[in-house]
Amino acid sequence: MLTGPNGSGKTTLLRAIAGFGEISSGELTLEPLPDGDEISQSCLYVGHHNAIKPQLSVQENIEFWADFAGGDVDKALASFSMEPIKDVPVSMLSAGQRRRVGLSRLALEKRSIWLLDEPSTSLDKASTKTLSNMMQAHLDNGGILIAASHTPFDIALSEILELGERVTNE
Repeated sequence: MLTGPNGSGKTTLLRAIAGFGEISSGELTLEPLPDGDEISQSCLYVGHHNAIKPQLSVQENIEFWADFAGGDVDKALASFSMEPIKDVPVSMLSAGQRRRVGLSRLALEKRSIWLLDEPSTSLDKASTKTLSNMMQAHLDNGGILIAASHTPFDIALSEILELGERVTNE
């Protein structure tokens, strides 16, 4: 788990691990995985934005990700109890519901490394518990989880990394 004040570099670190651009200072060395795959190819990155299309329905968004990554659409809908709203355009949803649609990708993707940036933003207690359960199941199945969060999760963590002070452009 990555913690620290806003602007301390949590998102930058997650994006660097995922292979999304260069870091401006310091050094990050990522060793290939035992099977020879590059780490960035084994990562599922879920950032601040939910990577959903507001004009599409909940189910259409999940079907898009299922077409891209594989997986069971019904399982993804069920993961955050979205069956009752599956035909609703995402533009009509609350912030928490939109976040649940974005996080439903976790039920689809079979990537071994999850990089989650503030995953509980806008979630209620029940959805945060569902997310915690998914995170723990991923860890229990041998997955790797790196999450930046101000919210503690009910999961067994091997390490918490607290980043330093906020970085400013002065």
